[in-house]
Amino acid sequence: QVQLVESGGGWMQPGASHRLSCAVSGRTFRDLIVGWFRQVPGKEREFLAAISGALTPYYSDSMLDRCTISRVNAKNMVYLQWESPKLEDTAVYYCAAHANALPVRRASSYASWGPGPPVTVSS
Repeated sequence: QVQLVESGGGWMQPGASHRLSCAVSGRTFRDLIVGWFRQVPGKEREFLAAISGALTPYYSDSMLDRCTISRVNAKNMVYLQWESPKLEDTAVYYCAAHANALPVRRASSYASWGPGPPVTVSS
């Protein structure tokens, strides 16, 4: 059973860099692909980025120049660095993990999810 816990949520200032963190436990970390998703009311969960145990990153087209995903395997941690948040980035942010060969950009590929803290971007 994989457990994930996000931190760094709450409030982001527009234009100021900000980092979200995801702590993962319960399975050999290097075996896992860990992804970040977000969701706003009335919309489907949106893929942002993912990273494999070999440190290969995957991004959605809309996030390619806006955020950076990274992981530290020795610490079982994955990070999402926002370079310049916008007001429309307000959402609930989730990290998720899977260890299969399913597409990394599809939410249904992920078997384990964090609780998802809300993040508000405002000045």
